[in-house]
Amino acid sequence: MKRPKLRKASKRLSCSKRYKIQKKVREHNRKLRKEEKKKGGNKRVKKDLGVPSSAPFKEEVLREAEQRRLKIEEEKEQRRQAKKEERAQKRQKDKEAAIKETEPKAKKARRDDAANHSDTQTAPNKSSKQFLCTELNKVIDASDVVIQVLDARDPLGCRCPQLEEAVVQGGGNKKLLLVLNKIDLVPKENVERWTECLQQEFPVVVFKASTQIRDKTVQAKKSRIVASNEVLDKSRGAACFGHGCLTELLTGYAAQTQSEASLKVGIVGFPNVGKSSLINSMKGMMACNAGIKRGITKSMQEVHISKTVKLIDSPGVVAAPSNPSASMALRSLQVEEGHVSVLDAVKTLLKQCDNTQIMLQYNVPDFRNSLEFLTLFAKKRGYLQKGGVPNTEQAATAFLADWTGAKLSYHCKVPGTHCLPSYMTDTVVAEMQKGWDLTKVKTGNEETLQGVKFPNLASSITLISKGPTEGLLRVADISEEKPVAAATEVNVEQNNEPEPTTEESKEVEKPEKASLQNKLSRVQFNSVPIDISLSTANAEDAYDFNTDFK
Repeated sequence: MKRPKLRKASKRLSCSKRYKIQKKVREHNRKLRKEEKKKGGNKRVKKDLGVPSSAPFKEEVLREAEQRRLKIEEEKEQRRQAKKEERAQKRQKDKEAAIKETEPKAKKARRDDAANHSDTQTAPNKSSKQFLCTELNKVIDASDVVIQVLDARDPLGCRCPQLEEAVVQGGGNKKLLLVLNKIDLVPKENVERWTECLQQEFPVVVFKASTQIRDKTVQAKKSRIVASNEVLDKSRGAACFGHGCLTELLTGYAAQTQSEASLKVGIVGFPNVGKSSLINSMKGMMACNAGIKRGITKSMQEVHISKTVKLIDSPGVVAAPSNPSASMALRSLQVEEGHVSVLDAVKTLLKQCDNTQIMLQYNVPDFRNSLEFLTLFAKKRGYLQKGGVPNTEQAATAFLADWTGAKLSYHCKVPGTHCLPSYMTDTVVAEMQKGWDLTKVKTGNEETLQGVKFPNLASSITLISKGPTEGLLRVADISEEKPVAAATEVNVEQNNEPEPTTEESKEVEKPEKASLQNKLSRVQFNSVPIDISLSTANAEDAYDFNTDFK
């Protein structure tokens, strides 16, 4: 039989009983206060009335009191932090002691040897220019074929003469191959012209790397909607073109060499041209880390494509500081090194482009300077700070990311006349093109150009190329190079006035000249146009305050 549910007693009281309880509590608290008063404890602290307004030096007294208060709080905080550090160190020591007791003797010996070895040899800084140059030279020395990856938007600016010269004159029968990457961001006519121009020196393969390759070693989550996955796989970013032609070309060259060892192919080039993306597209999986940020690849990495072909990923070529500021800003080289701010880099890039094309590309109204453009761009993208103020630095960073990444469509015109560099001759050109199946290269390029969807020429921004970018391959050149180009360009813009003659300079005294230069460096006046015709025509009708205003 089911037991009946018991009802709990109600907590409701009558009013008379509740009032009696409250009265007893008040009497009890009154007795306690009376006893404490007899003992002399728990005296109320008198309220600080502060400094009266009539007191002299009131502000100084208040400032000293505030400084004393801040000093006392700072000392308390320091003592609190010191106690925290002591407790953390004590816990760490206890933890290490417990681990040492439990771990075996062999592991203890190995750990002690590793600690002694790390003390004797410090680890190299992988972000330094010396380390990057050393790794790049290792890739060039270990490669049988060197592939220089060029951004199709500015192929001439992505070429490094020092790198090509090192490969051509390095000996060992090395071959140099050019790969035009990111062709989907350039009009088709421009890609064809650049291919014809560059083929006069080296074999050229057009390529479009995939930007949505995932790691096949990690099991992806199953999606319930199959249609969305099909759209993603067939999207423009997931498609890859040119990998079949390049793989067949390298496999055929490896078969001609008749060597037991696999063909080593080094992938070199400047940062953000798509070296790691090219390797991932040819491998079909995420073998190398890739991204917009410069310096992700810091050491050489070998990736096996087939039994006969092995690709070697390399860090980006270190650009010399003597390059033009436009070439450095286009690849955000000086920005990431901290030599130039993002606002200056955007200002340099906007000078190389047409304002009308920038307005159509970013859908912003007409602007007079780079700061106004960044303000409009920040409002358009919603980059706002507290109070609705446009965040121009965030807008400048997003603008540079569009130019360095695989997003913005711009192109450079092919030079009208072509001449070979100093390190290239007709004999070297014939030697570099020897051994390659050029008919297969031409056929593969035509198939790639037919499959890729190119942007319209009117929607692509026209950029003025500054020519090949100089790079640093030797450690000795790094300390000698100095950022001279940017300083000279700024001085040329500022010093447009003619220099005074020697006779005029002698008449002016040195202290007056120094003070004048200081004033000019601090203050800059902009000339305002004045309509002379109106001022002269109405000179008779001008209002005279001395006579008319009384």
